[in-house]
Amino acid sequence: MQTSRYAAGTALVIGASVVTAAALLYPAMVGLKTVSASSSTQAVSTQFGPLTADDRSFVVKVRLAGLWEFPAGQMGEQKGTTEAVKTAGAHLIKGHTDLDTTVRAIAPQLGITLPNQPTPQQQGFLTTLSATSGTDFDTKFANILRLTHGQIFTAIAKIRTTTKNTLVRQLADQANDTVLDHITVMEKTGLVNFDQIVIDETASPTINPNDTIAPSPNPGDPTLIVTPTATASLPPATSYPSS
Repeated sequence: MQTSRYAAGTALVIGASVVTAAALLYPAMVGLKTVSASSSTQAVSTQFGPLTADDRSFVVKVRLAGLWEFPAGQMGEQKGTTEAVKTAGAHLIKGHTDLDTTVRAIAPQLGITLPNQPTPQQQGFLTTLSATSGTDFDTKFANILRLTHGQIFTAIAKIRTTTKNTLVRQLADQANDTVLDHITVMEKTGLVNFDQIVIDETASPTINPNDTIAPSPNPGDPTLIVTPTATASLPPATSYPSS
């Protein structure tokens, strides 16, 4: 009975999180699956190669990922009840600090305005994690982050394959390595429900499109810097135990 209750509880957690995952990933996936001559004609010329609407969307989505996954990582470090969960939180902090540094460097060169706040769906996601504690937090943290990273992994591959812009290609390379690392540490918590992950990754989104749009910064607002209060070197994810 205890195992059944745990499995049911985890399934509910993952089911509730699919809306957030869809908010992050579905628009990008649709755009990437329909790359066509129309997309190419809408590209603008830069010294780094053509920049398409899909390229712009990808850069913004990497920025948005850091705006909510960085504080999620801080919660993992502070609220996790196991060393594996705390380790996963530390990897989120380090990974998105580095990615955000890259995004903030290339965005002005590509003429892309970056958001300073996550989308409403992503903000709600952080609220969900903030409201939990103990083992309930551990389970939600591991499964929600594993779900979102698994889906964005595919989007990164599409951009890496289709972009003709060298800066976007370099960002995709870095994002690929970072996301794979984050998938690994989430799985090493021993809390991921893989059966439910498969179901949720193929679920059709039912969300308000407006909730996938981040608030635009006011003209002249400084760009928010995603950075930890203190940095520490992290050993490879593969060095951590699975439980």
